[in-house]
Amino acid sequence: MAKITYIQFDGAEHTIDVRNSLTVMEGAVKNNVPGIDADCGGACACATCHVYVDEAWREKTGTASAMEESMLDFAENVKENSRLSCQIKVSDALDGLIVRLPESQH
Repeated sequence: MAKITYIQFDGAEHTIDVRNSLTVMEGAVKNNVPGIDADCGGACACATCHVYVDEAWREKTGTASAMEESMLDFAENVKENSRLSCQIKVSDALDGLIVRLPESQH
């Protein structure tokens, strides 16, 4: 299990224990974190779970696949640390992960 902190654009924080093997998106949806809509249910077919991975965690969360990169083209305000939270698998190694939600998802 990993403790993940989701920070909304307005600064509101939601720190949640997320079970291993779930995705960062699933942790948010199961705990009603506002701003992560996950319209496609985690199929990497939309960009409604776009997050910014805290710089300290970028290496541990890995890099986006080509499919994820393509979907990020549909997201607003994409940055170097943009990821789709449905593509980040939770493990003990991500305990303490911090992700921020873009302004467009509030």
